[in-house]
Amino acid sequence: MEPRINLFTNPVAGSFVKRLTMASKVISDSTLPAATHELVKIRASQINGCGYCTDMHTKDAAHAGETALRLNLVAAWPEATVFTEAERAALALTEEATRIGDGRAVSDEVWQEVRKHYDDDQISALIAAIATINAWNRMNVIARTPAGDYEPGQWG
Repeated sequence: MEPRINLFTNPVAGSFVKRLTMASKVISDSTLPAATHELVKIRASQINGCGYCTDMHTKDAAHAGETALRLNLVAAWPEATVFTEAERAALALTEEATRIGDGRAVSDEVWQEVRKHYDDDQISALIAAIATINAWNRMNVIARTPAGDYEPGQWG
């Protein structure tokens, strides 16, 4: 697959990517567990069909010590027993928030489950993480950024 445009070399896209990367630092610097952040990025990327981001975040998670079992089960998280209750709440929020374009909403049940496991700062980071990865996914899917060549830590 050939990319339609290189998001990293085009001056306008590159400027936006730089700012999106800077915004993402707020999430990485938060108290949201890094493993949860990676699971959120992987699940949203799977839902959105973003091969580039799925490749990147599964490799980054594995490099950070995530197990192959858990990575292989992210797509089937509702049936998997390998995720904590807090991670399941974050994945449920990711699932519902990523699918809002399908006429869905974030349910009160999912919100209450998130509230049980995360404080306001972590919830804010979780919301920002979901919004940010959805932006990255849409950019890469539209641009047809190819997947498979990412190396862990490649972008810093």
